[in-house]
Amino acid sequence: MRVALCQFGAGDDPVANAAEIDRFAEQAAEQGAKILVAPEAALVRLPEAHQPVAPHAQPLDGQFARDLAKSSAAHGITIVAGSFTPGDDERAVNTLVVLADGELVAHYDKLHLYDAFAYQESKNVRPGDNAPVTIDVDGIRFGLATCYDLRFPEIFRALIDNGAQAFLLPAAWVRGPVKEEHWFTLLRARAIENTAYLLASGEAGERCIGRSTAFDPLGLQLTDLGAGPGVGVVDVDPARVAAVRETVPSLSHRRFRVVAG
Repeated sequence: MRVALCQFGAGDDPVANAAEIDRFAEQAAEQGAKILVAPEAALVRLPEAHQPVAPHAQPLDGQFARDLAKSSAAHGITIVAGSFTPGDDERAVNTLVVLADGELVAHYDKLHLYDAFAYQESKNVRPGDNAPVTIDVDGIRFGLATCYDLRFPEIFRALIDNGAQAFLLPAAWVRGPVKEEHWFTLLRARAIENTAYLLASGEAGERCIGRSTAFDPLGLQLTDLGAGPGVGVVDVDPARVAAVRETVPSLSHRRFRVVAG
C-alpha cells in the first residue's frame, strides 16, 4: 500500500491549516495513497517555549478534527495529523488525531515531551498517559509516535509487541546544531532495530527542518522531501517486512521485554 507524507509550516488559523491538509490529501489520493501523515502541531503554528498552548487546544470532536474527517471521507484516505487537545490543568495535550471514513478512529497523546535543547515543552503541555497506540489500515498495522518520542526506543519496542509492522511519526523537528544528523540517524536506527518501516512527517518552515522521510525495514531511505512544503508517496509492503524479519530475526532473539513504567 502507499503512504503519503506532507510537510508545511502551519499558521495561526486552524481552518486554513486544515484546508492545506485537505489539498495534500487530494494530491496523495490521486497518487494512490491510503494514508496521509501530516506534521506535529498541524493545528496551529508550534508556539514558542514561553507561550501557552492551552488557548489553541480543541477537543477531539472540535472543528479541526471535523474538517480533517470530512477530508478523509472526500478523498478516501486515512489522515494522521498533530493537534492540541485540552488537558486537565492549565496545560494542553499534544495529540495525534487519526481520521478515516469521516470519523475519528484513534488518537495518541505524546508520551515524551521535548524538554531539551533549551526548550521546555512540559511547561505548557501535559504528557500523555496512554498505552502505545496502533492502527490497522489495509491489513497493515502502524504504530504511532510523535517527534521527541523518537529518542526513546522502548516505545517502538512496545509498538512492535502490539504487532506493528511500520511506524508513523509526525514531528516538528526544531533546527539546531547536529539536529538534522540526529533526525536521520534516529529514524534509521528505529527502523533497523525493529525491522519495520518508519515514515516521518516534519514541519517545514523557518524554525523546523522539514525533511520528511521514510526508511524501510533494512534502513534504506525511501524519500526525503527537503526543507520546503510538499508531499511525497512511498510504498509499504508487509511482505518486505516479513522477508527482512526472516533474514534478520533479531526481534525473536531479544532477552528483555519493555514494561511500562
